[in-house]
Amino acid sequence: MARTELATASAVELAALVRVKRASPLEVTEAVLARIAAWEPRLNAFAALDADRARDAAKAAEAAVTRGAALGPLHGVPVTIKDIQAVAGLPTRRGSRLSDATPAAADAPLVARLRAAGAIILGKTTSTEQGWTAVSHSPLTGATHNPWQHGMTAGGSSSGAAALCGAGCGPLHLGTDGAGSIRLPAHFCGAVGFKPTYGRVPYAPVPNNGALSHAGPIARSVADAALMFSVMAGPHPLDHTTLGETFGPEVPPGGLHGLRIAYSPDLGHAKVDPEVAALVAQAVRAMEDAGARVEQVTPPWGPAGPALERDIWGGAMRPFLARDAAEAARMDPGLVACTEAYRGFSFMDGHAAQGRRFAYAAAVNAWFAEAGFDLLATPSASVAAFPVGLQRPPHWDPHDWDWLVWAEFSYPFNLSHGPAISLPCGRTAAGLPVGVQLAGPRLADALVLRAAAGFQVAAPFTPVIAPT
Repeated sequence: MARTELATASAVELAALVRVKRASPLEVTEAVLARIAAWEPRLNAFAALDADRARDAAKAAEAAVTRGAALGPLHGVPVTIKDIQAVAGLPTRRGSRLSDATPAAADAPLVARLRAAGAIILGKTTSTEQGWTAVSHSPLTGATHNPWQHGMTAGGSSSGAAALCGAGCGPLHLGTDGAGSIRLPAHFCGAVGFKPTYGRVPYAPVPNNGALSHAGPIARSVADAALMFSVMAGPHPLDHTTLGETFGPEVPPGGLHGLRIAYSPDLGHAKVDPEVAALVAQAVRAMEDAGARVEQVTPPWGPAGPALERDIWGGAMRPFLARDAAEAARMDPGLVACTEAYRGFSFMDGHAAQGRRFAYAAAVNAWFAEAGFDLLATPSASVAAFPVGLQRPPHWDPHDWDWLVWAEFSYPFNLSHGPAISLPCGRTAAGLPVGVQLAGPRLADALVLRAAAGFQVAAPFTPVIAPT
């Protein structure tokens, strides 16, 4: 297989090729590193590219194949890690100039699981500062660019992961998601972004942010996302929120056939750009054509989301409040503005917001059961990619920090802890990708993956082929 084909092959394909000795882990790693070199620095997707250690790991993986050792499900498959999770030997900077540059002493649990499965860790990808925003810029690493059009946002906060994935630079990329940070950059970059049910994948140390943060895969196929998810999922002693169920590496069969899917173009309150709305409506028709029963709805819980999320999110950002003007000058101005907006947010305000959040989560999950819907389809976001450096597109009213106004579809499933996935469903007239989101009630991960795989068959999406 040619080097370009190896670099853009799926994780499922690469693991199979390595297993039958049709490709070596070193060949695969070199192919992906070569493609990264062709795209960088125009993407600016790495906080730390660890090429030498990746090559060493690939050589060790190759030796294991040669001696006939037992091989894990990701043996020889390159993976990147968002610079929010710890990788031994590399610092965890979280997109912040205020962070500690000391290398981590040990891998985070999910990174350790990827290594144990044979994955080759390529390095750490860019994140917005403390993961606070869904646009691809941080004071530490600067702007990460969209592979479909330079100068446009790649989304965030898993910015580098989605940019590399959309560019075909390796098959698997770890993201984290507190209000859409896996799904939103996947939407902007033409990738698949899967946020599992809260607790499926260990996240350690457990963030003190109101149980918002999830970890999950960004990939180019649902099959690859499911494979990576299966490796990472399961209980871990360092994360008391983790759930006991584990998952097999294959997507459950059945596709979309027979599923009852609710479709909400706006959740009863969200503004959506017409071109995005049209592409998502087209995607929903493809779901119907593939055998789903679709009904357009306005979920009763939708309009309660915006005010609640801003209180939950603003409260969660308060620990990053600058201590003085010198510290503020080294931070993302948007994060400074967000924390200042919530400077007076009291403990009692936060306590009341959490109570509203629990009621909201109950309403979301109960609605699926009471209304009899298997899944909910929505836009992944209200807009396609827009210029880097802005919190909102130029044709929307400007704001110094509130990017959530175009991301009203993602955070409900952080609040409710349910699984959700963004799938590329077309491109705008300007050539920018758009995603459709499929979301479910808590614990419906297998059903979300099944339906998503069915959609990818019904509505294939052509990825980026060459650097632009």
